[in-house]
Amino acid sequence: MFKNIPCTLMRGGTSKGPYFQACDLPSDPVERDRTLLAAMGSPHIRQVDGIGGGDTLTSKAVVVSPSSREDIDIEYLFAQVSVDQSTVDTMPNCGNMLAGVGPFAIENGLVAAQDPVTRLRILNRNTGKIVEAVVQTPGGVVTYEGDTRIDGVPGTGAPIVLNFLDAAGAKTGQLFPTGQRIDRVDGIEVTCIDFASPLVFVAAEALGKTGYETKQELDADTALKARLEAIRIEIALRAGLGDVRQSVLPKIALVAAPGRGGTIASRYFTPWSCHSAFAVTGALCLAAAASIAGTVPARYARRSADDPDLIGIEHPAGGLDIRMGEAPDSTPEAPRFAVAGLVRTARPLFVGVVHVPVGQIHQAA
Repeated sequence: MFKNIPCTLMRGGTSKGPYFQACDLPSDPVERDRTLLAAMGSPHIRQVDGIGGGDTLTSKAVVVSPSSREDIDIEYLFAQVSVDQSTVDTMPNCGNMLAGVGPFAIENGLVAAQDPVTRLRILNRNTGKIVEAVVQTPGGVVTYEGDTRIDGVPGTGAPIVLNFLDAAGAKTGQLFPTGQRIDRVDGIEVTCIDFASPLVFVAAEALGKTGYETKQELDADTALKARLEAIRIEIALRAGLGDVRQSVLPKIALVAAPGRGGTIASRYFTPWSCHSAFAVTGALCLAAAASIAGTVPARYARRSADDPDLIGIEHPAGGLDIRMGEAPDSTPEAPRFAVAGLVRTARPLFVGVVHVPVGQIHQAA
């Protein structure tokens, strides 16, 4: 017997996965997570019996719901569904999947469209933070066609502007969760910053790397990944995140001086493999860290004298630009960013129902 659940499979930025309305999923978090696992076909390395793509970037889900708050148009919960384990992690956020939330909400009648664009205030339930999304809706209809290109995605699409508002301390409550801008782990200097999501930065050269390696080269380097994981686990303890061996947060990334005219080069880990491009939340963290003196990324950043607020990140698939907006009360000792913005694209891949085996939803934990 199957339960037929309405969903829209969408590409959001450089990720993709199913978008659900909360009313179509079980309200109990345990049953909800079992439903997502069954829908995606986890645990199985290829997710052959579900709609997952067999990769962390394509094993993601979004749950959208109306908001009772007057200042919020829509709420969403992001879920990272494990490919090969029976786990669903709702600790992290995903800025790429966020790109599809506005269009999904409008297309499903949860938010009324305006002309020529629709501005939505979106509450991310994972972090409690607010994001403003600007969706192209000429004539009150969502359009996905346009000339905007983002590296890591073929073709072009309509621009979706995402402005992250007051994103500092999204998970830990502090911009620098360990209380300092530089920590040392086994003699290696690192920076842990929480801006939209917590992330640990390590200089590539400190681990014998250039920072320009391909994803394939880094994924094959088991010794490097073991060192990164040891650093991540230790910094998480210092940041008050506890034992994170089974959690994807904090993420970790290598940084280096730019080589293609950007502000900084980086390789982001998800955290156990290298991202084929760069996560939006990770990019926000890096842009914030690169803008603050005394951090590891700031040492390697080459900010433009003409436009220092624009941070261009060089990643394996190309580049990603983040525009940082410093708050009026920001100081070198206590930096604050009122907004951090970027442009993504998104589009629906199919609209229909996913058939979920009822037995997998109600099975014993």
